[in-house]
Amino acid sequence: MAENQVPQGNHDPAGSTQMFRAFVDEGPQGRRQQTAPAASRGGPRIGLIIGVVVAVAIVAAVAWLALK
Repeated sequence: MAENQVPQGNHDPAGSTQMFRAFVDEGPQGRRQQTAPAASRGGPRIGLIIGVVVAVAIVAAVAWLALK
């Protein structure tokens, strides 16, 4: 089946063309499981919360120094 797809004068002895086509035909469903592990879902949320707390603390410190 794969040999019919390769032109007669352009034989790929390593089979890399067929492996590439299999990779492309696989599509994103094979990689979907690796993109969102359960442990990393909370990571960005925690970083966002810490960033907001730090920003509020900086604004509070600047306001305290300005009013002092």
